[in-house]
Parts: sequence; structure tokens; C-alpha cells
Amino acid sequence: MRVCGEAENGKQAVEKVKELKPNIVILDYAMPVMNGIQAAYEIRQVAPATRILFFSVHDSPDMIHAAHVMGADAFVRKSAAATELLPVLNQLLRSVSGKKKKES
Repeated sequence: MRVCGEAENGKQAVEKVKELKPNIVILDYAMPVMNGIQAAYEIRQVAPATRILFFSVHDSPDMIHAAHVMGADAFVRKSAAATELLPVLNQLLRSVSGKKKKES
């Protein structure tokens, strides 16, 4: 895995996705300028193949549902980072690799 960019807010995250075309984007709900739900929606529009992972302390069922409705592929609670983050990232990477092989 390689980090190709970083954003300070949701709007900047969308612009970075347009510019860098990453395989995976990690978002939080609570971001300035544009929240994570809005950013996920925008990212899904401009980069439909990019996987979206929400990594957040906000874990209400409504927020998780909203994230999935707006295009999130996965959700990891920050409190579970030690056990869940790397496995979920690896799963998303495998899904990206599998899609690229099918397109070839």
C-alpha cells in the first residue's frame, strides 16, 4: 500500500481523487467544508471504481447506512482500527485487483 495523497477537508478530498485517481479513499464523517457523506457521493460520481472506506468514531446505524447509500464500500470504527483496518484495506485492494484483471 502507498499513500498517494492527503486532504484537509471533504471538498479537497474530491479534488485529490480527480487528480490522483486512487484505488481507495479513506474518509471520516466529520470533515470541514464538505462532510464525508457528501464527499463520498461526489467521489462516487467522478471515480466510480475508487473504493471508499469510512474510518470514523461516528458509528450510529443511521450514519453507517448513509455512508453505504452514498457509495461507501466499507466502514471501520476507529476504536477497532488495531484489528479491522488492515484486513478491510486488504480486502478492498483485492477487490480492486480482481476488477482490473476482469477488465484486461
